[in-house]
Amino acid sequence: MSTPSKNRGQFQAQDKTIPFKGPEAIDSACLECFEYAYHNTPHGQAMEIVTTTNEFTSVCPFSGLPDFAEVKIAYIPDKRCIELRSLKYYLLSYRDVGIWYEHLVNRMLEDLVRACKPRRMTITITCNPRGGLASTVTASYDRETNPAL
Repeated sequence: MSTPSKNRGQFQAQDKTIPFKGPEAIDSACLECFEYAYHNTPHGQAMEIVTTTNEFTSVCPFSGLPDFAEVKIAYIPDKRCIELRSLKYYLLSYRDVGIWYEHLVNRMLEDLVRACKPRRMTITITCNPRGGLASTVTASYDRETNPAL
């Protein structure tokens, strides 16, 4: 239900927030990896894996309304590759989580780097427009410049 705004005569929504979960509900424990048999070969050093989905959903931590985005995960593996079924479960765990995109991309990068310990990884989240604004958020990891992550 809307109430008239006293300032401009326009209607504005009452303060409403749909309940959602916090970042503790993100299930990074479900991530599984398998051994990359070619990690010691010249081909293993050059190979890049790119996984995308346009079905990613999380929740706006301000309103509780769903946010939709395309997620692109690009990485150069070292000894382990991310198993895709487990990645899908991991991404689904964000479905009811209220999280800012800027935090989401960094959390995802930390979880995936911990799971597979790649040489390099970049995660790009392209958010569906909301109110005429579209955002693209990117976070990157390079083991040579940041081995501690």
